[in-house]
Amino acid sequence: MDIVLLVKAAIMGVVEGLTEFLPISSTGHLILAGALLGFDDEKAKVFDIAIQTGAILAVIIVYWQKIRDTLVALPTQKQAQRFALNVLIAFFPAVVLGLLFGKAIKANLFTAEVVATTFILGGFIILWAEKRTQVAVRIQEVDEMTPMDAMKVGLVQCLAMIPGTSRSGATIIGGMLLGLSRKAATDFSFYLAIPTLIGAGAYSLFKERALLSMADLPTFAVGLVFSFLSAWLCVRWLLRYISTHSFTPFAWYRIAFGIVVLATAWSGAVHWAA
Repeated sequence: MDIVLLVKAAIMGVVEGLTEFLPISSTGHLILAGALLGFDDEKAKVFDIAIQTGAILAVIIVYWQKIRDTLVALPTQKQAQRFALNVLIAFFPAVVLGLLFGKAIKANLFTAEVVATTFILGGFIILWAEKRTQVAVRIQEVDEMTPMDAMKVGLVQCLAMIPGTSRSGATIIGGMLLGLSRKAATDFSFYLAIPTLIGAGAYSLFKERALLSMADLPTFAVGLVFSFLSAWLCVRWLLRYISTHSFTPFAWYRIAFGIVVLATAWSGAVHWAA
């Protein structure tokens, strides 16, 4: 058993769990962390997507009461049916565009320079959005969303196909700009993550199954466990944080981190492999 590889898997799992649901891009951080650790071959790319399942399990546990109530009420209650339909509607654009452009995006945009640039641009967008969201909020809770609201959030989520953008950042900030309250946008982002990330993980594992063997199981298991634990802590913290704070600190973090990555790449201080 390769202990060094398992330690790398644990580190990557922590990175995934801590960044998946914050508006700072888990994919971007995994690309950069993988480059530093030398954990960035084709198998590692499958690993990065697969361990998102651990983070999603944390969301399912935190939101289990709502998920359970919806499943129980789904056959008879229109509110539960509308909520489930909204999640599916929002999920649909990512499926279509992911199948059409996912391979080209991975081949051309998964670089440190692209990640750093989108970090910075995304940071400025968050700063701008936080000023604009002083307008009236139309939707206080996710159950008030219409199918059109869900479709718009789903289209915004597709921006996160560009690494460094942040899926949670796109859906939360996009939702707020569309009139959702901070809580409603955050909650819907978490619910939408369940089919999106599970689907991405299952598809990646199936498509790249020839790369994997039973010998990879311990590495993936360690990544999943650490992803779950760190995501569970992060989600619980974020739900408390948004009740009294804005996302402005995350914007400044994105800008500062992006500048550091670009500066080290251009100076040659760090070799950020693709």
